Formats: sequence, structure tokens, C-alpha cells
Amino acid sequence: MERTGALLVNLGTPSAPDAGAVRRYLVEFLSDPRVVDAPRWFWLPLLRGVIAPVRSLRSSRNYRKVWMPEGSPLKVLSERLHDGVARDLAGTGISTRLAMRYGEPSVPRALSDLGAVSRLVVLPLYPQYSGTTTAAVFDAVAATLRDVPRIPELRFVREYYEEPAYLDALASSVRAHRSSHGAPDHLLCSFHGIPERYGRAGDPYGEQCVRTVRALAERLGLGSEACSLSFQSRVGREPWLGPDTESRLRELARAGARRVAVICPGFAVDCLETLEEIAIRAAECFRAAGGERLDYIPALNDSSAHVSLLADLVRRQATADVAPSMTPARAWAP
Repeated sequence: MERTGALLVNLGTPSAPDAGAVRRYLVEFLSDPRVVDAPRWFWLPLLRGVIAPVRSLRSSRNYRKVWMPEGSPLKVLSERLHDGVARDLAGTGISTRLAMRYGEPSVPRALSDLGAVSRLVVLPLYPQYSGTTTAAVFDAVAATLRDVPRIPELRFVREYYEEPAYLDALASSVRAHRSSHGAPDHLLCSFHGIPERYGRAGDPYGEQCVRTVRALAERLGLGSEACSLSFQSRVGREPWLGPDTESRLRELARAGARRVAVICPGFAVDCLETLEEIAIRAAECFRAAGGERLDYIPALNDSSAHVSLLADLVRRQATADVAPSMTPARAWAP
């Protein structure tokens, strides 16, 4: 029987906010050469013997600050988002499953639950492409299908950062926040960072983040003095994409900004990096530098606009003979 399946894939999360679960997650995540491309003979012993044990203690404390009664925010909110997409696709004949690139439900488990399909749509929940995220999902899917006698026709959504519905949803979320909380002095768009050398090697992530902010600012009628971008979660000593989010917040406070709003357009759902790193730690950093208030604008999560966008991406990939058209963002001075 001809069947179409769709796999929504997010990054992943520990199963519990304790050091042991976090350590197991970090080892799986940071062992992927797509994420850290250091030589295996050097990196893996360092990761397992030093980095994961040390980071798991600190990270588990941070996870406990944002853990939900139902579990990890990333997993709970990803499940809600997936369920919304499944309901939107009801009656189309497209079966859906949610997977995590690291942790559970794993890509192999989700594909097994999906069963045999003739066409498979894979939708990584990353609007901007990076080899550290999107390509890692492709690796996991390809590895899982390696021993399948007849692989399905594969439709892979590489990126959707310029989809008008995605940008409209971001703009609507900013407008809604302004309507409820008032207009801030500055809107900061914070993205997860990657090392600069990944970009020099051809990873388009940094440029796609810039293009996202340009298009969002245009929709909101904001110039560079009122809207800018930054990159968070930097680790290690090598140069990463910048400016760093906390450095940019200190700069804004010193320049006289009393209230800032921060949105994280690269995260499909809220997680540790948004709820703890931005809404808690970055807010403390901004106040310590002289600012008065930082408002975090939540991720799109399972909002109706987000559900419709993702369901439409799946539907188009499942039924069309060509990939969806992309609308280039117009110029905006960063």
C-alpha cells in the first residue's frame, strides 16, 4: 500500500533534570562529529572524562529551573507542536511522528513506529540550515534507512527561514507582545551560535540568520537602531559568530536602553537555551549592566500560525513534484 509519512525532528533533551541523565545526553550530543569536529582520539576521552561530568552538574541545575510537570520543555512543547500538525493533516493520508536527533524518541524508533511508507517527508525543526543541526538529522535518517530493502522517496525540508508564513508568524508574535507589554527600546534577535570557521567552510547558517532578521525588521518597520541580532551559547575559546548576546545586551544598556525584548527565531519551541539562558540569565546580565527590564518573547511553540506553517510545508512536500518556492528577503541594513 502506498503511504506517505512525515517525520518532525527536533534536537533532543535529557530524560530528567539530574546529572546522570544530562551527562548521558551530553555524551550522545557532543559525540556527533557534525556538532564537534575535533579529532575523535582527542575529543571523545576529553568529553567523557572531563567535559560531560563537569557540564552535567551545572546544566542539571539549569534544567531544574525550567523543567515542566510533564517533563523537559523542549520535549513537551515539541509534542504539542507535533500533535497540532498531525491534527491539521488529518484526512490527508499523511502519517506523522516526532523524533529527537539525540535522546528519545530517537529517529530509528520514530521511523519504526511510522512503519513502511512509499514517500517520507523529513522536517527538521530548524528554520535556518546548519551542518550542526539540519545535516545531523539527515545523517540519522540515512543511517536508519541503510538496511531497509526498499527505501522511500525522501523529501527533506532543508530550511524554511524565508517562508513568508514563518516570518509573518514571528512578526505577529512581536506585535502581540508589544500590545500586551508596550514597545521596548530595542528588539534583539538571538540565535544559537556556531564557530566562525564552520561558516568559512561553507555553512550558510550565519547568513541565513542575518536574512531572517532583515525580513523580520522589514515587516515590523524597524531600522538597525531598533532591531539587531546576536548569537548565544558560545563555548570554548575559538571565535564564534558574533556579537555575543550578553555582550550585546551590556552594550545596549550602556547606550541607554532601559527595556529590551529578546526573541529567538531559530528555536521552534522553547527550551533550556531560551527559558533559562535568555529569560533568566540574560535578563540578569542586562539588569546588572544598568538596564531595567528584559522581556523574552516566547518561541512560536504550538501556536496556530506555527502549526499551519509546518503542516503546509509537509503537505507541499508530500504532494508536489518540486520543492516549495522560496521568497528572498529584501535588503535591510544590519
